[in-house]
Amino acid sequence: MRSPLFIGIDIGTQGTKAVLCDDSGKLYADAFCPSQLLHGRDNSIYQSPEDIYSSVITVITALTQRIGPDADRITALAIDSQMAGIMGVDESYDPVTPYDSWLDGRCGKYAEQIKAEAEEDAVTTSGGQVINSHAAKILWWKNEEPQAYHKIKSFVQPNSYAAAKLCGLTARQAFTDYTFLHFNNFSDILSCGYNLPLLKYFGVDKDKLPSVLSPDAIIGEVSREAAGICGLPSGVKVIAGCGDTAASSLGAGINRKGLAYDVAGTASVFACCTDIYAPDISHKTLMFARSVCRDLFTPLAYIGGGGMCLEWFSRLCKQSLPELDRQAEAVSTPIYFVPHFSGRALPYDQNLSGAFFGISADTGDAELHRAIMEGIAFEYKGYLDILRRSGCLAEDTRIVGVGGGAKSSIFSQIKADVLMLPYFAPESVNSAPVACALLAGHAAGYISRPLEELFTVNMEGHRAYLPDSAKAEGYRIKCEKYFSALDHYKNIKL
Repeated sequence: MRSPLFIGIDIGTQGTKAVLCDDSGKLYADAFCPSQLLHGRDNSIYQSPEDIYSSVITVITALTQRIGPDADRITALAIDSQMAGIMGVDESYDPVTPYDSWLDGRCGKYAEQIKAEAEEDAVTTSGGQVINSHAAKILWWKNEEPQAYHKIKSFVQPNSYAAAKLCGLTARQAFTDYTFLHFNNFSDILSCGYNLPLLKYFGVDKDKLPSVLSPDAIIGEVSREAAGICGLPSGVKVIAGCGDTAASSLGAGINRKGLAYDVAGTASVFACCTDIYAPDISHKTLMFARSVCRDLFTPLAYIGGGGMCLEWFSRLCKQSLPELDRQAEAVSTPIYFVPHFSGRALPYDQNLSGAFFGISADTGDAELHRAIMEGIAFEYKGYLDILRRSGCLAEDTRIVGVGGGAKSSIFSQIKADVLMLPYFAPESVNSAPVACALLAGHAAGYISRPLEELFTVNMEGHRAYLPDSAKAEGYRIKCEKYFSALDHYKNIKL
């Protein structure tokens, strides 16, 4: 009997990735379709829902074509996606709105309203900080686009939209999963539901919010029409899936309390795994997210455009990131960089923007590139200190890095030196789609092993970056100066 195969799909900001795996995680094929991030005249940042679904169809089709006759072995799929944005769908699950990107800051005044009127309740119940995410975006659509809001039957994320379209669901079957809840300040993360008094206070109709499922819930099967387009066999089960950070952490083996991890993608995410739920009321920085694994949390903080800053600089100076890395290896830099292009996400500051400090006539590309990486690492140092004070992370932990940025040796070494912790980067950085593929096989009943056993941290297969104690004092001083400069800069009204 031929073994079953599973598809895992990751809908990211830069594009959609897909992998085809067996129950051991062995890769049979992969595919990628780039995405287009759109900018409106009203300062909106968005993506087309139709393009998002089309990208999913494209990568699935590419997989089935590459596997040929073995496509009949495909039995289940799961999708993860970017997390802090939303889109509105009508009764037929067709889009009413574009995908309102997590990078879009138009809802800032509604985030400020929630902070002013209900911050402690929102943070305590949702586990997340009040930022430009689901709740503030819902209020923006309600107040700024009331005609569109009236047509919306449910607010959903890209992965649930694509999964629902594959299965032919209607808005009455709209769903999200519990790994997204910390991005919705109207949620109740412990009950995996919603904060009804808060919804009533802000005048939001609960019926416009989707059902909350477990990531391993089966939401349907690929429809005959979609299967025919993609080359899938009949009866392929579709699993609810999860957020991209949740998928990345699962795939990296972050399913044991005390481990830390870095998702070095378009957004730079630093987090750990714990069984403690301790909403961050005092620092207003940590987002207490649910892990895919039940009863575990992955408190995190992130830079809205960390990886985006590096890509921006690469385009600006017309050099590749590997080339800039090689140049930065040979220099030290007195330059400081603030990596907040779209405002500071955590702690929330809509008015803080990116900046270089300390530039002179001798400053070159290598120094500026290194400063960007150091600025991201300094932000991580602040997150690390808060995680330790919260009791979620021990002093002697280690960091597992995933995402495209984990391919960079210099970036990984800088993080190890600034944080004074060993940093381990896997040879393969596609942990999110692989995790989704195995989650699909597990949820559909083809993999009997517990999720915790499917994903483990094998440091022997990782590149290791050990902290350089000789650099520790210099980075400690520079990090203190960075936060001092940041405090001064954020008080300047531009």
